[in-house]
Amino acid sequence: MKKTCITLALAGAGLLAGTAALADINVGVTVSATGPAASLGIPEKNTIALMPRTIGGEKVNYIVLDDASDTTNGVSNTRKLISENKVDIILGSSTTPVSLAMIDVAAESKTPMISMAASARIVEPMDDKKKWVFKTPQNDIMMSLAIVEHMAAAGVKTVAFIGFSDAYGEGWYQEFAKAADIKKLKIVANERYNRTDTSVTGQALKIMSAKPDAVLVAGSGTPAALPQKTLKERGYTGKYYQTHGVANADFLRVGGKDVEGTFLPAGPVLVADQLPASHPVKASAMAYVKAYEGAHGKGSVSTFGAHGWDSGVLMTAAVPVALKKAKPGTPEFRAALRDALEQLKEVPGAHGIFTMSPNDHLGLDQRARVMVKIENGSWKYQP
Repeated sequence: MKKTCITLALAGAGLLAGTAALADINVGVTVSATGPAASLGIPEKNTIALMPRTIGGEKVNYIVLDDASDTTNGVSNTRKLISENKVDIILGSSTTPVSLAMIDVAAESKTPMISMAASARIVEPMDDKKKWVFKTPQNDIMMSLAIVEHMAAAGVKTVAFIGFSDAYGEGWYQEFAKAADIKKLKIVANERYNRTDTSVTGQALKIMSAKPDAVLVAGSGTPAALPQKTLKERGYTGKYYQTHGVANADFLRVGGKDVEGTFLPAGPVLVADQLPASHPVKASAMAYVKAYEGAHGKGSVSTFGAHGWDSGVLMTAAVPVALKKAKPGTPEFRAALRDALEQLKEVPGAHGIFTMSPNDHLGLDQRARVMVKIENGSWKYQP
């Protein structure tokens, strides 16, 4: 699919197309603005335009490319941003498979990268390559634990799993299986499907024959609605759970009545206005909601855009530290920026409070998750 390039020259109020100036801080972005993961990439792309125009007194240029939800495009974009645009940092991509494919390029060029994708595999286990990579979405195990705790409290004993047949689905199954074992939940079916599939009837029939108390769909964006719609059509009446990969308005639109009553873990930003004033993330989550809705209208916020926002929050906190050691556009600055990201402490974002370390390039704790129920076509906070 055709790739698009948008350079945001952040001077004055305008967004001007052109080539980033090498004397400035150059930020390379690749997101899935088209393809199966477009419902993730579009709000992330929209969020880039809301990021700071200057950081530490230096002008910032954002070069935004669309990888069309494709791993080859993601790698190509990353190489282009590094070799041609001379970026100081990479933000992206939207999905786990694309982000995983980008790691070698980022590490080879020693360019720090902040992924907006969920799998822990992006930053774990730590090694010489992944030391250049950070991410903003909550790890699968954190969200898996939230799900199994809710299931156990609701009396669920058996559960069926259906997820994407890629790194996202496999990563979720591995982490969910660990969490389910802790709560003594029995997984009675394990099915897979492709993001681009139009039918999962066979998988749904296998799940129904196993008669689980609940079903967990491990997908992201609008393709995650397909298994649930199919199971509803076939008459499955048990409990439905989804992952934080569906927390946007497009999923609600596509799922419609078939996703009513679904439970899922999510970042606090999804229900920021419903959080008690004492919640540690309420203020920073509402800051993003205000900024995004101010540009795109009430109810337009998604957790995916917020993952993009948090990548900007981390970058904005780290750049002033790196500027004390080196000038943008140099290997020394990229190395200093990586080091500064790794040393961030208690940085409030839209999804949680980030505290990094050499062995933890996510830095979120339990403050970064809440349980949510879909009610009347909207998200309902579950205290």
